Amino acid sequence: MRKVCLVAVDLGYGHQRAAFPLRFLDRQGKMTLANNYQGIPLADKKIWDKGRKPYEFISRAKHVPLLGDALFWGMDQMQKIQDFYPRRNLIHQSLQLKVNISMIKKKHWGQDLIDRLDRENLPMLTTFFTVAYMAEEFGYRHEIYLVICDADVSRAWAAPNATTSKIKYLVPNLRVYERLQLYGVSRENIYFTGFPLPRECLGRENLNILRQDLVNRLRNLDPNNKYIAKYSKTIQEQVKFKIPAKTLRPLTITFAVGGAGAQREMGIALIKSLKKKLEVAEIRINLVAGIHQDVKKYFESSVQALGLQTKLNKNIFILYEPAREKYFAKFNLLMRTTDILWTKPSELCFYCALGLPVIITEPLGSQEKFNRRWLKNLGAGLDQENLKYANEWLIDWINSGWLAEAAMQGFMEAPKYGTFNIAKVINGELDAEEQNVILQY
Repeated sequence: MRKVCLVAVDLGYGHQRAAFPLRFLDRQGKMTLANNYQGIPLADKKIWDKGRKPYEFISRAKHVPLLGDALFWGMDQMQKIQDFYPRRNLIHQSLQLKVNISMIKKKHWGQDLIDRLDRENLPMLTTFFTVAYMAEEFGYRHEIYLVICDADVSRAWAAPNATTSKIKYLVPNLRVYERLQLYGVSRENIYFTGFPLPRECLGRENLNILRQDLVNRLRNLDPNNKYIAKYSKTIQEQVKFKIPAKTLRPLTITFAVGGAGAQREMGIALIKSLKKKLEVAEIRINLVAGIHQDVKKYFESSVQALGLQTKLNKNIFILYEPAREKYFAKFNLLMRTTDILWTKPSELCFYCALGLPVIITEPLGSQEKFNRRWLKNLGAGLDQENLKYANEWLIDWINSGWLAEAAMQGFMEAPKYGTFNIAKVINGELDAEEQNVILQY
């Protein structure tokens, strides 16, 4: 297997989450963080931090009436994705792209990183567009591969000199494949791979682990056999394993807040609505605090205030891990016993390919609105309704088999082989012409 320099950034979770399953391709088996590596120049660190801190503040303040909406709207305009139709030339550079390129050129932002990595004499694989532009600006000698982390992307994701750039794009779906061409990227530099999903949730390339987990999930999602009975033949053909008569765990929901800790209140509103079912152990809820200790403490105190402290680490589990890589590892293992993923439509939208139905909370930002649209078009995601009455509508969805159907739609329609396909591209086993024809799923 050909090795690479794998580069991500710890801005939110998305770019690191996409890189985490690809560590086996890295020459040291780990990610290099462009904004937080040993020896990073202070000037470079300041530029990275200047971009991150306002984003995290505004994301947390989104729920503040008027002020939060105004601040978020202003930030979102910088990264807004234009309507796809009518198809037209969108090669003109966005303000966000111009600002990034200007900083790279004038401040030599990232040159230290690129010079260090260039000495490794290996291709670069990165999940953040700015790093790819740094590599090209400072003469990185080998291939530059850019993994795209959303179901649609703004102009900032295509190089300023899109038609002549040597950057090769590894895209998660057909819409991004087509969108990049509107930005001027040639088809020869676009590989439709799918999003990189964790191998611990997939198994081998025959998806043996994913298929076994899915049959257990379908049983929990369709206790009345409404969907399973109607589509039993299709399920058997696609999943290969027999659906068990019962599972050994209760229906399990994982509620995941964003990288900035946003929407934590929704997790507690869900707990409150499903309190009676939690008390009798009919449901299990995982509250994902991620790396945020303040979110963990908020979850703990809120659960206690609801009189459910005895259910902690039983039917209510809080996932908190201050080390990001340990958090990603624990989160991925949690997905194997999760029946419903409840989250805003971030990069986690692609986890529907694991046969996880997604209940979608309010999108934060232009790209998440497009992620939401993609999920719903697949039939793999459903919009959250009033949380106060989740004890009614959620149970109705389960009893009707709707969520089992969403699980199968994600499994069948969303790209599942991204991690394997990216490895093939790096190794020269999947060229652009071949995948342009087959558009592998």
